[in-house]
Amino acid sequence: MLRERAWGRRGVLAVLLLAAQWAWCQPAPERIRLLAHNATQDTPDPSAPYDERDWLSRFYSERGYTSAWTAATTAQALDLLGRASEHGLPVSADDVRLVAVRMHANGGATVDDAPDQDAALTLVMLRYLADLQVGQVRSAFAPARTVDPVTLLGIALRNQDLAGAVDAAAPHLALYGRLKALLATYRTLALAPAAPLATVASGAALSPGAAYAGAPALAARLALLGDLAPALVDAPGDTQPGIYSATLALAVTRFQERHGLPADGKLGRQTVAALNVPLAARVRQIELSLERLRWLPDLSGAPFIAINLPSFRLWAFTNVDAAPLLASRVIVGKSVRTQTPLFTGTLRYIEFNPYWNVPPSILRSEILPALLRDPNYLVKNDMEVAGSGAQKVDAATLAALRAGTLRVRQRPGPRNALGNIEFGLPNAMNIYLHSTPARTLFARARRDFSHGCIRVEDTEALANFVLGGQQGWTSAAVAAALAPGQSRTVALKATMPVIIFYTTAMVDHDGQAMFPDDVYGFDAALERSLEERNARRKRASTQTSARMQTMLP
Repeated sequence: MLRERAWGRRGVLAVLLLAAQWAWCQPAPERIRLLAHNATQDTPDPSAPYDERDWLSRFYSERGYTSAWTAATTAQALDLLGRASEHGLPVSADDVRLVAVRMHANGGATVDDAPDQDAALTLVMLRYLADLQVGQVRSAFAPARTVDPVTLLGIALRNQDLAGAVDAAAPHLALYGRLKALLATYRTLALAPAAPLATVASGAALSPGAAYAGAPALAARLALLGDLAPALVDAPGDTQPGIYSATLALAVTRFQERHGLPADGKLGRQTVAALNVPLAARVRQIELSLERLRWLPDLSGAPFIAINLPSFRLWAFTNVDAAPLLASRVIVGKSVRTQTPLFTGTLRYIEFNPYWNVPPSILRSEILPALLRDPNYLVKNDMEVAGSGAQKVDAATLAALRAGTLRVRQRPGPRNALGNIEFGLPNAMNIYLHSTPARTLFARARRDFSHGCIRVEDTEALANFVLGGQQGWTSAAVAAALAPGQSRTVALKATMPVIIFYTTAMVDHDGQAMFPDDVYGFDAALERSLEERNARRKRASTQTSARMQTMLP
């Protein structure tokens, strides 16, 4: 298979080099003009994050519809397209010939194939740059980024620096670079032979000192993944053969921490299942995570807050290249019914000791049924009818609440669902960041308990980060504002982006790889979207096999 692919790329390179050389002395502006015009008539892909129909016209009109590629730049392009997998993208070098076939067939008979090859290579490179800029499929973040590979490729060809265009198109996120390196590492690991890990019998998880026949295989697996020093594989310190030792338990704890599992050092079925995930599956997780990072908006030049839902973590950054100044555990929306949406918000204000305005959905599904069971429900929960302050409701008030003409809010205090602070980022989904009186939930490994909003553990540190530099807001002033008292809203003089994203592969600033659980099942959905996109592109690029055979080297 690898030989066939390598031979296929050499064949593509040979054909394109010959076509490019022929095109130098045989200008074909009319043919290229026709191909560019035909591209504008294509049906757009509604699932794609970009519209490519005018790319060829824009690209070639600036050069009088003459050929763009030389032997040198063709070789550069095919080398870069052949290394697209380094970014977790499908290798595109073999697609050039198929695109040329489609162009040739759609454009009718012609005396040569050089213009078709030239336009095909241009289109494939433009697609590659666009895929790097905004991803392969449409996402919630796609509208936040501008894609213009035409300008990028034109500059790159003039400067003979196609690699520079690839670097410019890829996300300028430190995490993206670390994930690229992790992808290369895990591809290598996936090729290494690894003995299957012995399963744990049903029942209680193993604790240190328990008999465990699978100890050697476990040690080898933990060493392969970097959680156990290789020198300890055959001599894990305090062990005897067939014993689940304290050394192995410590390595298992490290593994659990990296995979979002309860870090108790016990070897249970959930931990064994995570250890046994095929490394090829981890490779795919990294590829999908790289795709999701391509969806994010440009974050350069300003402080921002980022929240990765599967990690149940928040980070605050002064800029995109710096290590985070703050890391905090968070609680996110329930996986079954109230998932936290992915979006980019703008933090505009902080409210200390806030009122909680109960969202209509919660009012209908929870508060109204509770009021029917217990007329004193509002009193017991420090709630009131907004506007009137009433805590006892009659039939007319219940009807107005049900109709949505009145609403309920919870007063500031120890029972308030928002805790003592809310971070406001106005959005149609009514999602914001806040504290919570339910502090014990932060100790859980899996933390999807909310109705969709994000509960932050270290809200005081986050408030200091957000208000840092704002006149009058020292750490002492923040602490005083958080104390029980009157509700107070503070508008931010400088708004701040809040990125709520989703990746099941991460690498922290210390180089530690983390694979949190796919809590919302988004990886499988993205996999399906990519498969459908690639199938559509293949159908659009492939004509009859007979026609393709006429162009084989």
